[in-house]
Amino acid sequence: MSSRRGSFLSTKLHCSSCLPCPLYFEKFKPSEKLQEHGTERLDARHLDSPLRLKAAVHYTVGCLCEEVALDKEMQFSKQTIAAISELTFRQCENFAKDLEMFARHAKRTTINTEDVKLLARRSNSLLKYITDKSEEIAQINLERKAQKKKKSEGGGKNSREPAEAGVVESEN
Repeated sequence: MSSRRGSFLSTKLHCSSCLPCPLYFEKFKPSEKLQEHGTERLDARHLDSPLRLKAAVHYTVGCLCEEVALDKEMQFSKQTIAAISELTFRQCENFAKDLEMFARHAKRTTINTEDVKLLARRSNSLLKYITDKSEEIAQINLERKAQKKKKSEGGGKNSREPAEAGVVESEN
């Protein structure tokens, strides 16, 4: 994966001590907080938070485009990757605002699964997937809660008694 990191970038813009920051200077116009490490290296710790998020989205989109390009034997231009990255970032911003508004409308400060389901309501397959996963997680949580309750109820007994009872039951 590290050999593929810079293949879609014109310059190396990452610092060895930080997350990869594949940014195009002309696209995102870095803030004044950027400090150079040599001529082509930047320290990601000094990037503004939205700029770091854009860099992470851009990096991920670049990696995904490269995987698709290898799989489908096609090429993506740098401009295409930048456009997909920008669209993805803007859509994520819209999703975040919508989720926040759904929670606020319900007079809550925390976003929950119902808000996410409401966001995904226009995509039937996504809604079904989220609903299934939500139910699966809820079931796992119920099982863990029941196990925890059994352990707390059995905590007053001798630790050998439940094991012996299990052996007797299995013999019958």
